[in-house]
Amino acid sequence: MGSIAEPNAPAAGPRHPWHRYVALGDSFTEGIGDPDPENPGRHLGWADRLAQELAHGTEDFAYANLAIRGRLMARILGEQLEPALGLRPDLVSVSAGGNDLLRPGSDPDALALRLDDAVGRLADAGATVLLFNGPDIGATPVLGAIRGKVAIYNENLRVVAARHDAVIADMWALRELSDPRMWDSDRLHFSPLGHHRIAIMALEALNVPHSLEPMQPEPARTRSWRAARAEDLVWAREYFVPWVVRRLRHRSSGDGISAKRPTAEPVFGAGAPLGSGEAG
Repeated sequence: MGSIAEPNAPAAGPRHPWHRYVALGDSFTEGIGDPDPENPGRHLGWADRLAQELAHGTEDFAYANLAIRGRLMARILGEQLEPALGLRPDLVSVSAGGNDLLRPGSDPDALALRLDDAVGRLADAGATVLLFNGPDIGATPVLGAIRGKVAIYNENLRVVAARHDAVIADMWALRELSDPRMWDSDRLHFSPLGHHRIAIMALEALNVPHSLEPMQPEPARTRSWRAARAEDLVWAREYFVPWVVRRLRHRSSGDGISAKRPTAEPVFGAGAPLGSGEAG
């Protein structure tokens, strides 16, 4: 693989203190919904976009992404925490609990308590921890029913962040995410537009100057009631029913999937793995 130039790099000079970034999580952090145009079958996502910006002007910057779609919090922490600590990062992002909250009977208080221990271990190891709370999904047809649990979980995350001096990436306050164009066709994951906007928000939460500009979405389509219902039926057949079947069979969309960037490698140039923005 040949090297690529760093696009639209900001002015030279130190812009942040981090040299090794590791991302933990599920499909949100893996980048599902944001296909990589350079590498068919792979995904970018907000974490790749964030890492690209952090790499500008930092020659020894390295990035690992351990996230795997469909993971519940127990598996995220059980499978990703120790490898992350082993990579000795100075910046770690953690997004976990979203899939748990979708399950009936899930407890946002218990989830936050479990996450608190993991964040404490990462902070004690010297890493800055970036935590993502959940978006306000009250207006979304699929996720709106769990809005109350998400709100409780978010408040608990603020307590966790305060306890360990972590940074909160506040998706609840990102009102643009109520726009259907920010979401993928499966209505569960973010579109490239959504991932891009979330990357900007995360950079601002970290107080990092960056070169990302807001993407201009295509004009929203006007649909008749009949067309909207027809789309709902197609969505139910292609996405919702398979999701329910996986739950009944105790299967996950991440079964057989491995992390796309299991080791900390350069984001640009020789040695950058596929899916990082490097052409294959």
